[in-house]
Amino acid sequence: MLTPTAERKLFRPVQIGGMSLKHRVVMAPLTRSRSMQPGDIPGHLMLEYYNQRASDGGLIIAEATSISITARGWYGAPGLYSDEQVSGWKKITQAVHAKGGRMFSQLWHTGRASHVDMTNGATPVTPSVVGPFEGVVSTLNGWKKPSPPRALDISEIPGIISDYRKAAECAKASGFDGVELHGANGYLPDQFLQDGTNKREDAYGGSIENRCRFLVEIVQALVSVWGRDRVAVRIGPGGTFNGMYDSNPAALFGYLAWQLNDFGLAYLHVIEPRIKGNTLIADGQAPVAAEHLRKIFKGKIIAAGGFEPDTAQAIVEKGDADLVAFGRHFLANPDLPKRIELGLPLNKYDRNTFYTFDFHGYTDYPFYGQAASA
Repeated sequence: MLTPTAERKLFRPVQIGGMSLKHRVVMAPLTRSRSMQPGDIPGHLMLEYYNQRASDGGLIIAEATSISITARGWYGAPGLYSDEQVSGWKKITQAVHAKGGRMFSQLWHTGRASHVDMTNGATPVTPSVVGPFEGVVSTLNGWKKPSPPRALDISEIPGIISDYRKAAECAKASGFDGVELHGANGYLPDQFLQDGTNKREDAYGGSIENRCRFLVEIVQALVSVWGRDRVAVRIGPGGTFNGMYDSNPAALFGYLAWQLNDFGLAYLHVIEPRIKGNTLIADGQAPVAAEHLRKIFKGKIIAAGGFEPDTAQAIVEKGDADLVAFGRHFLANPDLPKRIELGLPLNKYDRNTFYTFDFHGYTDYPFYGQAASA
């Protein structure tokens, strides 16, 4: 636990893109299965959840949000492709802004990590069919193994990029402050990046440059809607979730970070490889991905994955990251920035309620000094 002091860099103002933040404690994007209204529309439970966690001058990155029906891969996750979804999100962004907070939307296509129950019967898509992988998909009929995917034809790729562009337009209509491309955790952009899942022999496969092409073209589409400094990218160098691997991740993600310098992004969001999904698999391992990419990427970096208040302060003081995103701790502590700044104890999180469908383990965590809800 940190001792309270006004001099800590974690609580110094920082500029990301065109926005000024008062502190560097970021709420990470957290899939929590609480968008239970028909049509994947954010409802009152999500509104309460984000309103609780908004802070003056703080940044919230909203949970992964499907860009289309065929991009879906998680029951209870929200979407951003219909007018009703825009209306639901608008209530949330207005509540966050009323508290002086900022909010980015994270745009999501699950690719092969999906099931036909979630895509209205459409076969999930992927860069290349490379065999089954371990994992399960949350569907309206319970947890299931992913459906066998099919490889995207090159003629279909512009349509998916167009879906990202439309979702970015919906995010702007919803009142978000920017958009973050989910390019990690074994979802579609990550499937194109890593050679364990990309065996293509066309312009989107083979060399590192070609494997980065899909993600870069999505970023170009997002920038066409938002401008350069309101777009961000999340990546997971060395991540193995959803059956991912690459023969040379340092070269791959180093090249990608170098290429993303051309855009002048709001930030690059880096997940440390000590995390697999929502689980810390290498306790005690120092953050290595942000340290590597700090030497290459010239913009702001948000580090994520297994951070505690003291290690977050350390990486910001060292300069390998400019901000730190917290997931589990922000879920369990709606007033997390205040607790960290004042050195207050943290609530414990309950993994058993991470992916359930009601308020338990979601909106009932107490603020400091409050009694826990029954």
